Amino acid sequence: MKTEINANWSHALLVCKKCSKRAKASFGPEGDRSLAKALKRRLPAGKGRKARLGVIEVPCLDICPKKGVVLIDTRQPDRWQIVREDADIDRLAEQLSA
Repeated sequence: MKTEINANWSHALLVCKKCSKRAKASFGPEGDRSLAKALKRRLPAGKGRKARLGVIEVPCLDICPKKGVVLIDTRQPDRWQIVREDADIDRLAEQLSA
């Protein structure tokens, strides 16, 4: 049995699932209900472990900002971002994919 599985990810983006539900906002012009889904549409990520990067919804991160969603880029785990409901998703995706 294998004990390791390789992935092509350069990094992962962790999005708080509870914040996404609480925000009651839509992200991007398509009106996606979750930030993770909006980012997946815009990032040149691909699907699954063969993607270039991963976008993962995680359980509550215990920050719970009003009108925002917590996002962690694993390249900078010490710097957590709060993405507001009115954020420019295209610009955010560009920053995160660089």
